Amino acid sequence: MSRPHLWIRAEARPGEQRVPIVPADAARLVADGYVVTVEESPSRVVDLEEYVEAGCSVAPYGSWIDAPEGAVVVGIKELPEDPADLAHTHVFFAHAYKGQEGADVTLDRFRRGGGELLDVEYLTLDGRRVVAFGFWAGYVGAALSVLRHRGLLDGGVAPMAREDLDAQLRGSAEGREPERALVIGSRGRSGRGAVEALELAGCAVTRWDRGDTVTLDKAALLEHDILVNCVVSSTPREPFVTAADVPVPRRLRTIGDVTCDVTSDNNLLPVNTAITSWAEPVRDVGTTEHPLDVIAIDNLPSLLPLESSVSFSAELTPLLEDLAERRGPWAASLEWFRRHVPTG
Repeated sequence: MSRPHLWIRAEARPGEQRVPIVPADAARLVADGYVVTVEESPSRVVDLEEYVEAGCSVAPYGSWIDAPEGAVVVGIKELPEDPADLAHTHVFFAHAYKGQEGADVTLDRFRRGGGELLDVEYLTLDGRRVVAFGFWAGYVGAALSVLRHRGLLDGGVAPMAREDLDAQLRGSAEGREPERALVIGSRGRSGRGAVEALELAGCAVTRWDRGDTVTLDKAALLEHDILVNCVVSSTPREPFVTAADVPVPRRLRTIGDVTCDVTSDNNLLPVNTAITSWAEPVRDVGTTEHPLDVIAIDNLPSLLPLESSVSFSAELTPLLEDLAERRGPWAASLEWFRRHVPTG
């Protein structure tokens, strides 16, 4: 069976510490006959030496540009702006098929260079995603929302271990009445993570799923202290919170927008139109009389880089045996690419 050369690139986004394949899984791949190259990185959550011990080759930071023909470049977040043309096969979260800002630029780079995008978001079997950071995105988004609501998130935040975040959640609950927290999309990966974090923090959690939003009970939604949105829509639907809901009496004070679909026409939280950052995680979209905070960080699992990398790698690496032939979920992702960047 053909084994593609896997090239684990360093992440270009500042502060991004996650990695798509952790050393323990890389060692198994090497043992199975894969060639695995890992770029040097100033910020990766695991030491390069662990990859060396696993049998991987080492390459300089950013050298994927000159990777051998046929190498599959694997990453997490967006590529740097250079080179303008992309010639390799790339595996990462591109966010390029729902009309997001910058999507056309990304696809044009592949079109010009003749490369191929296998977007992780579209690795599916029977329509269901098989690789995701969803659980940790929901967990972190809900955790930050609780801490903000309790007045404990006033500045920037930096990557940490899960035990440290959990300690903050438990400690912040002492002596407080449980907040009413609503998770929309509670049965999905992100939703389950959000519920777990909120329950750990001592909140009274309401769980909504698609059926609960077909006919939206806006009054019930606004009677929660915290809303965590874990739903993304590819078609128009009644939005959950709009600008019209800001200047009205309501209990809702904090929104954790885990999906961060802020540039899409189908954004379910049009009250927010911009992502936030680790340096400035909270955006005030309310009024003096009716405050409303939004947290909309588009790489939430980065707060827990080790835990999220381990779980992501565990889901991705078993699929690699079908990568060379573009079978299974790889075929589904390739179909999306060819739909937007036709060949021939």
